[in-house]
Amino acid sequence: MGRHASDHGSDDLARLERDVIGCEACPRLREWCERVAVDKRAAFRDEEYWGKPIPGFGDPRARIIVLGLAPAAHGANRTGRVFTGDRSGDWLFRAMHRAGLANQPTSVSADDGLALTDAWVTAAVKCAPPANKPTPGERDACAPFLEREFALLDRAVVVVCLGGFGFDAAIRHFGLRPKPKFGHGVEHEVPGGPTLLCSFHPSQQNTFTGRLTEDMLDAVFTRAVELAG
Repeated sequence: MGRHASDHGSDDLARLERDVIGCEACPRLREWCERVAVDKRAAFRDEEYWGKPIPGFGDPRARIIVLGLAPAAHGANRTGRVFTGDRSGDWLFRAMHRAGLANQPTSVSADDGLALTDAWVTAAVKCAPPANKPTPGERDACAPFLEREFALLDRAVVVVCLGGFGFDAAIRHFGLRPKPKFGHGVEHEVPGGPTLLCSFHPSQQNTFTGRLTEDMLDAVFTRAVELAG
């Protein structure tokens, strides 16, 4: 298993990965990621941070795409793999493991042996944004990467949208009008495309307050596997 794409990933996904990692389109985000990589959180002061944009990760033949907001400053921006090294990722990969989509319930580093089956995890914005809030311009600058990702993952029949930002990115990509409503467990079918399956984001704000429970997240992934057939 490589850092991001599986060993049997196509050249096109490998090219996309290189393009994402080398992107310099958003000066504010690049400056922030690099600064965070130098001014490290005390708990990680002895680690070398990744500090670059984060590509998607998983099975190139995935029927399930998991779409989040953006990397976390001291999670993926530190480890170099999406949803890896923070509590959101802990929740996500535990649920995916229970659903049979991940070979292990933890995701702590890019070389920890995690492998996904029939699933691909990515983010709408590839760089960690200050306060977890990319600007509309930064969101739009990253959209072509997501478009390429969806095109290459052409077996996908379900997109699990983590949070409203991921959901908005999906409906912009698929051009759904009028804008459908977001809600945990809500499903929207894209004509001629995948089913969008909504979930509250496994952020600490949601998990600490009980807005999202493990049972609720499990239900979403159980349904995603059902939809994937």
